Amino acid sequence: MPAAETPAPSDVSRLLVAWRHGDPQAARRLMPLVYDELRRLSRHYLRRERPEHTLQPTALVHEAFLRLVGKDHPQWQDRAHFFAVAAQQMRRILVDHARAHGADKRGGEALRVTLDDAVAFQDRPTEDLLALDDALSALAELDPRKAKIVELRYFAGMTLQEVAALLDLSMATINNESRLARAWLHRRLQSVPS
Repeated sequence: MPAAETPAPSDVSRLLVAWRHGDPQAARRLMPLVYDELRRLSRHYLRRERPEHTLQPTALVHEAFLRLVGKDHPQWQDRAHFFAVAAQQMRRILVDHARAHGADKRGGEALRVTLDDAVAFQDRPTEDLLALDDALSALAELDPRKAKIVELRYFAGMTLQEVAALLDLSMATINNESRLARAWLHRRLQSVPS
C-alpha cells in the first residue's frame, strides 16, 4: 500500500475557508487531511506527561478535533492558524486532565518548579504543566502577544519562522519577545511556593 500523500497547504486552507463560510461538510473533509499533523502534535504533548498518563494520542486528537468542530463559525485565517488553535485546545485538554488528576491525588497543590532557559519547557512533569499554564495565563493578561509566541513555539511546536508568519511579525521581534517571555516565566515559576 503506498504511503499517504501529504496534503497541500492550499487544500487545507480551502477547506478552512469553506468551513468558515458555513459549509457543513468542510470539517468532515478536513479531518483526513490534518489527522497526521494533529497526531504529531498530540505525541509532542504526551511525551512530556507522566508515564502512566491515561490519555492516549488518538483520544487527545479526537477530543481536540471535537472541540474545534464545535466552534460556531470559526474564523480560521489559514492552515497555521488552525494548527495553532488545535495545539491550544490540546494544551487545555491536558491541563484540565492534570487538574482533575491533581485534585484527586493531592487536592491540587502547586509544586515549586524551575525553568531552565536552555531547555525551555521541555520534559516537564504534569504538575509543572499546571504551574506553567497558570504562569502563561498570567503572562497573557499582561502581554497577550508574548504569551501567544510562547504557546506557539513551545506548545504547538512551531518554528520561529512559522510564528513570525502567523503573527505577521519580524524574526527580530519574535526572537526578542520570546526571550523576554521566557525570562518573565522563569521569574514567575521561581516564585511558586513549594
